[in-house]
Amino acid sequence: MFVEFITAHMEEAAAMILFGIGFSLLLLNQNMIKKIMGLNIMDTAVYLFLTAKGYIYGRMVPIEVNGINDPNAYTNPIPDGLVLTGIVVSVSVSALLLSLTIRLYARYHTLNLDDIIMQLHKEENG
Repeated sequence: MFVEFITAHMEEAAAMILFGIGFSLLLLNQNMIKKIMGLNIMDTAVYLFLTAKGYIYGRMVPIEVNGINDPNAYTNPIPDGLVLTGIVVSVSVSALLLSLTIRLYARYHTLNLDDIIMQLHKEENG
């Protein structure tokens, strides 16, 4: 029963596994680059999930062809628009995070957050 359910919903299962991998990278690593990679993997998992849920087997893209006006013949374009918007936002956030990471490395000569916090405490205490 479980195997049939997973094979029927393979894209959603893959999205959940990818999200878990990204979330664990984000939480368990102290390296800033690995944290950014985890965030990007989580973004990709959400886009995969939205795309999988938005696709309806047997329907066409929402471009009127051959005079078919029935809305039930087409897929919903909103999930695709959300995915495209999310990709633009995630690229912008990744660029910002990478530029801040470069600045952190230039100042503290490490990408490990524990080392950066220790150096900050040393600066504060004298």
